[in-house]
Amino acid sequence: MYRLALFIILLVTSQVEAQTQTESKYQTGMQKAMALWQENNTEDAANLFERIASAENDNWLPSYYAAQVLILDGFTKLQDTKTLNAQLLRAQDFINDATTNSKENPEIIVMQAILYTVYVASDGAKYGMTLAPKVEQLYMKAQKLDPKNPRVVLNKAEWNMGSARYFGQDTKPFCKEFDKALELFVNFKPESEFHPNWGKERAEAMIASCKE
Repeated sequence: MYRLALFIILLVTSQVEAQTQTESKYQTGMQKAMALWQENNTEDAANLFERIASAENDNWLPSYYAAQVLILDGFTKLQDTKTLNAQLLRAQDFINDATTNSKENPEIIVMQAILYTVYVASDGAKYGMTLAPKVEQLYMKAQKLDPKNPRVVLNKAEWNMGSARYFGQDTKPFCKEFDKALELFVNFKPESEFHPNWGKERAEAMIASCKE
């Protein structure tokens, strides 16, 4: 009986140690990838997030960040159609992987909307008619799933403002949405160290631009 109890204790202890080592490796990898991204080393950051995603095949976050790195960098490549298209196709694969692990996730839905926005920004005549309605639908879906998510409110308002500006309409009505987003950011608590927590600075910048 004693030996059995000792065996169980040792087995449980080894399992806990293995899990701790795995979690530590994940945390270290994510922190390194984030640091690379902050240094504007987008390719290496995306590649590292991809490797983490391969190891953490039931975790949506590494794929989400790999997509985000490529999508946001896409705004700097709007004139380089070939490079941009390849980059966005890769980002789409990451979004698909993230969605597989976390369906009906408003954070991923927002990222999908931003990806489509890059396409529209790169060539409005080519993509506007087909993708603009999809962007609106995605933001409506995300808002329905989580109306208090600050990134949903922020990015939906910025998309609507951009659309109004494109069609020569008044953009001021959307300014109050940025105030709402900022209030939500103040009270928002991410689920973990690596869950999405971005956008507050952007909300503040949009509020400032509304006052100009």
